[in-house]
Amino acid sequence: MTVHKAVQQGPCRALAAIVGLSIVLAVSDVASAQPWPNRPITVIVPFGAGSASDVIARVVLHQVSEQVGQPIIIVNRGGAGGTLGSNLVAKAASDGYTVLATGALAAAQALYRTLPYETLQDFAPVIPLGLQPLVLVTAPSKGYKTLADLITVAKARPGAVNFTSSGVGSASHLAVERLRLSGNFEAMHIPFRGAGEALTEVLAGRVDFMFVPLAAALPLIKDNRLVALAVSSSRRASSLPAVPTTTDVGLTGSTFEFWVGLFLPAKTPSDIVTRLHKEVAIALETPTVRENFAKLGVEPMPMSVSEFDNFFHNDVETYVKLVKAANIPMQD
Repeated sequence: MTVHKAVQQGPCRALAAIVGLSIVLAVSDVASAQPWPNRPITVIVPFGAGSASDVIARVVLHQVSEQVGQPIIIVNRGGAGGTLGSNLVAKAASDGYTVLATGALAAAQALYRTLPYETLQDFAPVIPLGLQPLVLVTAPSKGYKTLADLITVAKARPGAVNFTSSGVGSASHLAVERLRLSGNFEAMHIPFRGAGEALTEVLAGRVDFMFVPLAAALPLIKDNRLVALAVSSSRRASSLPAVPTTTDVGLTGSTFEFWVGLFLPAKTPSDIVTRLHKEVAIALETPTVRENFAKLGVEPMPMSVSEFDNFFHNDVETYVKLVKAANIPMQD
């Protein structure tokens, strides 16, 4: 009897194991067949917490998370001008669960001699989140009342005027290079590793001027600790309507748009790209996001997927031309 029972139990256990495995596989198939998203999404911001890319992404994606009913986890992976974090997304699975939030892909393509990814082949542009005007600021003690004043001094005394930035190739650096080329004047670049250090030097009057994200500069401008000479965007900033754009003062080709957008790995299915675009577009229209954008000085830049794709490709070409024209050394 014992032997007979054992012989019976063997096939029964095997059958049970097969049935159990079938159930697991069936459940897995159902889960994978469910519409995206059915689990948490990771968004890589290739810069530190508190950066413009980070703040803008958090404002929008908090709302998107509520809409899709899934957690959206923002992970900061800074380093090498944003290329380290961007590479994580380029090499990630094309399933819609790893997203890149940045505005630095185009600049990195122009600045770095070699990259661990192909900028125009390895990413699928989804949607821009918004653009944040940069404002050119100086300390009251420097005596500049207008951008024309600054340029006049720079032309009259070549090498006497300097500017700072948050690093070579940063938006604050490239915006000045575009301005400098347009205005045909010289200025010495004194880069720092972060915007905070650079802005401190401007406040102290040790450096003549700097382009700063509007949100960071606005309180200091209102307290009269900084003088705003111009904004880099194509339109005046709604929070500083009296401050002209660089083109308002006659500098053709000086506009610099600092934008942040979302990207997915290149082979992500088009239905996922479309769904993410749709959810973000809805989020950008909500009162909460609009109110937070207004506080940050962020301007919406609505685009379809195809429009953003064309915009991004053109932006890469623009940055390549700017870096060459400004004779900025390629980075390793």
